[in-house]
Amino acid sequence: MSLHRLFPLFERARAADEALVLATVFRTGGSTYAKPGAQMLIAANGEYAGLLSGGCLEGDLREHASEVARSGEARIVSYDLRSTTDQLFGLGAGCEGAMDILLTRVSPAEHWQPLARMAESFRAGDALPMAFVVATRTAAAPLGTTFTGADAVSRASTAGVELFATTQSPPPRILLLGGGPDAQPVATLAAFVGWRTTVVDHRAAYLVAERFPAGCELLEARADAVAAAVALDRYAAAIVMSHHLDSDLAYLRMLARSAVPYVGLLGPAARREKLLADLGADAALLRPRLRAPIGLDIGGRAPESIALSIVGEVHAVLAGRGGRPFSEVRAADAS
Repeated sequence: MSLHRLFPLFERARAADEALVLATVFRTGGSTYAKPGAQMLIAANGEYAGLLSGGCLEGDLREHASEVARSGEARIVSYDLRSTTDQLFGLGAGCEGAMDILLTRVSPAEHWQPLARMAESFRAGDALPMAFVVATRTAAAPLGTTFTGADAVSRASTAGVELFATTQSPPPRILLLGGGPDAQPVATLAAFVGWRTTVVDHRAAYLVAERFPAGCELLEARADAVAAAVALDRYAAAIVMSHHLDSDLAYLRMLARSAVPYVGLLGPAARREKLLADLGADAALLRPRLRAPIGLDIGGRAPESIALSIVGEVHAVLAGRGGRPFSEVRAADAS
């Protein structure tokens, strides 16, 4: 879930002391746009952040959310759009799935929890276990009660309570080794999907904050000094794109001796083979993780298209997917 989309609305509402409603999908059936754990925020004026459908449910959810914001009492809203007439609730959604969604108020009365804790953990890059009470027979833990932290489930385990337990995963960290013009669209797309990006280059002229999205970490360092300046074990992927043969060789040698699970290299196959030959024995350490030429074959040649192919491949690998068209994927594998 792209939690970074929720936080700007949260910060504006908190600054204005205006209540929000957090919508959390906790159960689904059939084909649905969102899966359990997906969340969106709904403001008192109807503005919302995040999506739980392609836009077909959000309007109805806003009506329910206005009552939750007023009363402070959580509620569950259920949609079953598997009707063959596709007219259930008058939504005409055609999604052929069912969803149960928990609506809970987040306001000064709730000390802005759990959103305050969620935002803190997300920005720190930490995982956050959470448990939501979705059915209860005890006043000690009413519907919508939320517990966060490593002991969330144990603290919530009260007789007569049904829980939805989930973990907010930290955003992936991506290392761009090279900050030239074609690194800009990669960093922009990475920020758009909520990844944390560090850009490394030995050329200070490229490391100008205005060239990259807000929050992008910029580091000036020689290629052979990066391992001492960067904690490589924090990164899910590294993309080598300096366009400088000696620098790329140093980057690849460093990555070969690291545990970074995805290593991408920009450039043609002949360049890859030359660099691997120059790596010597280190090449065997790198080959199982190396994607070179980097990216999916989408036919683009412009920097923006290349960036799209790169981010698409990294996204697929991190999600454990092959990057194939959905039309070629079995329904059971596409869920």
